[in-house]
Amino acid sequence: MTANRRIAVIVPCYNEEVAIGRVIAGFRAALPGADIIVYDNNSRDRTAEAARSAGAVVRRETLQGKGHVIRRAFADTEADIYVLVDGDDTYDPASAPAMVRLLVEERLDMVTGTRVGGGAGAYRAGHQLGNRVLTGLVHALFGNRVSDMLSGYRVFSRRFVKSFPALAAGFETETEFTVHALELRLPVGELPTPYRERPQGSISKLHTVRDGVRILRTIVMLVKEGRPLAFFTTAGAALLAVALAVGLPVVLTFLHTGLVPRLPTAVLAMGLVLIGFLSLACGLILDSVARGRKEMKRIAYLRAPAVTSTDD
Repeated sequence: MTANRRIAVIVPCYNEEVAIGRVIAGFRAALPGADIIVYDNNSRDRTAEAARSAGAVVRRETLQGKGHVIRRAFADTEADIYVLVDGDDTYDPASAPAMVRLLVEERLDMVTGTRVGGGAGAYRAGHQLGNRVLTGLVHALFGNRVSDMLSGYRVFSRRFVKSFPALAAGFETETEFTVHALELRLPVGELPTPYRERPQGSISKLHTVRDGVRILRTIVMLVKEGRPLAFFTTAGAALLAVALAVGLPVVLTFLHTGLVPRLPTAVLAMGLVLIGFLSLACGLILDSVARGRKEMKRIAYLRAPAVTSTDD
């Protein structure tokens, strides 16, 4: 099924000296012949040396953050199928062949490894709650086709990789993957994969609150860029609601007395009404712009060849 296809395993790493050797060995056994490329993101330990000793190709990205690594890796790496996995040895390399097979047989553009098991030590309660909340928000806004939005284990087609804009800087890049696929209605799939604790001595780089806020901010920005009519209509409706709450007592007083005793309040209400309608106008204009941008993304996506099965 994959004998004639070049597979690249991309492993972003920051201070993963303890785990990276096991990750490389696992994927070398699971995907013989695949190119295993480790991107060292300014590690302060011996991650790069350990990766080279294990037989991986080591490249360096000096801009700090996983999103920067993804941007560089997707631009520089040539392959037919791309496997993306964290370098902390929490994901199961043995699941990779099944994920690749699903991508090829179903002609998908992204397969997400949904995390199962692992216990509290691997998948902390705060991370699980944050993942459910943020995934639910994306479901409501963009569609319900990815159940583990923040999984760091993915398989992509060349079409996806070479058309993906990669604008994020940090861990919010997983959100960007999901929204990109849902916005363009790309064929995607999922496969449950075991999730385990980090090896002793390895420390998580994910900060629940800080990175959660960054991911939430990314979702808001993606809604503004991809769904501007809904975004600005909601903002306009909120402004009009505030204007109504502020201005209605002034209007009622005027109807009873013919006077406007609270002129500043009346001016504020009128300003809010104007801004609300301006927001609606911005939404209508930007919706046309967003449609044009989506068409350009689709054209860029179609430039790359599709993944086909050996039966074609």
